[in-house]
Amino acid sequence: MTVAMILTEKGRHVVTSPPETTMRNVAAELIRHGIGALVVVDDRGEVLGVISERDVVSAIATGGADALDQPVSDHMQTNPATAYENDTVDSTMQTMTIERRRHLPVLREGRLCGLVSIGDVVKHRIRVIEEEHRSMREYIAQA
Repeated sequence: MTVAMILTEKGRHVVTSPPETTMRNVAAELIRHGIGALVVVDDRGEVLGVISERDVVSAIATGGADALDQPVSDHMQTNPATAYENDTVDSTMQTMTIERRRHLPVLREGRLCGLVSIGDVVKHRIRVIEEEHRSMREYIAQA
């Protein structure tokens, strides 16, 4: 099972932001799209960082309401851990656990091609376990 399989199922659209966007606009985009994070990219589309709901809350908690007028580049997670389409779901889950990241940009040939969340990974893993369980029950019933 690979990350590409998750992206095939969920889609490859990624909400992105340039680094100069304000935190206020980032918060509005998160709400508008009903997502927990977006990827910060430069004008060439290269991944610069990830900004999550948690990062927005942290910025407000430490900087007050003024943080909302600051650029996302001041508060994003820089050099984020990434995944590749051919990575296994298990290795991706391990990366998320070790790096303590809930969202990983997915790259193909160095370019952004998707985003996976811990929810995507867990949902996929549960489905695989349920399929294995169903197959075992069918096998036992036939014996």
